[in-house]
Amino acid sequence: MQHNSGAGHSRIDPPPRDGAAEQGVDRAADRAADRGHDDIIVRQKLSDQVFERLWQMIETGELLPGDALPSERALMDRFRVGRPAVREALQTMANKGLISISHGERSRVNHLTADMAFGQIEDIANLLVRRAPSTLDNLKQLRKLLEAGTIRLAAERCTAADAAALRMISAEQRRKIADERAFIETDIDFHVRIAAISGNPLIEQVTRSMLTWLFGYYKPMLHWSGREQTTMREHDHMVDLLEKRDAEGAVAMMQAHLNRSDPLYDATQERG
Repeated sequence: MQHNSGAGHSRIDPPPRDGAAEQGVDRAADRAADRGHDDIIVRQKLSDQVFERLWQMIETGELLPGDALPSERALMDRFRVGRPAVREALQTMANKGLISISHGERSRVNHLTADMAFGQIEDIANLLVRRAPSTLDNLKQLRKLLEAGTIRLAAERCTAADAAALRMISAEQRRKIADERAFIETDIDFHVRIAAISGNPLIEQVTRSMLTWLFGYYKPMLHWSGREQTTMREHDHMVDLLEKRDAEGAVAMMQAHLNRSDPLYDATQERG
């Protein structure tokens, strides 16, 4: 519950500390449970309440991207809470990517992007792919649908400069054939660049995240002798079709490219 105790203050009341009062709350909760009620109010930690207030300050525009947050002391005074509650709330904000904390400086509101949003789920997604085979199958299906649609959009919008950028990535990938990690990273860059040509930043970021999860899973099987050259030839063909703005041909080439990769996933699962 919030009490206004003067201008500029938005106090957060701490949980009651009176023993008798706490026992009364517990007895009320027991009675409600006995009646099958599920509407008991759960007391929040002070740090959670501070977090909610800070969230609201960002959501309402009181704090904009790039703005410095009030100092810890100012937040303590504003919400009438102690330093631990403020610091824990700030750390939660930082963990969620909402703010950046720098030692000796005031925290600042981050510029939120699709990249940051997907970065928040990266670890969980990687774990799901490795532990749940059905997740891998779902990602494979998603990739086929997404990249086929993406290259169609890219074919409609591809410029000479876009095609030149793709050829530069392909040339870089050829130079890195002997370096597994670098080869895969440039492979991802190639597909993400196609997504960027679509003009949709969400498609671009979904593509990067999806490929990072997938390639991280079957990386040991991707770098087989001979297959790298096949990948490069298919990439070159895609660029030719994009430059001609041949949407149907580009989609067909992408589908063939992805269908060829299916055995790599299957081989990885058999070895896993």
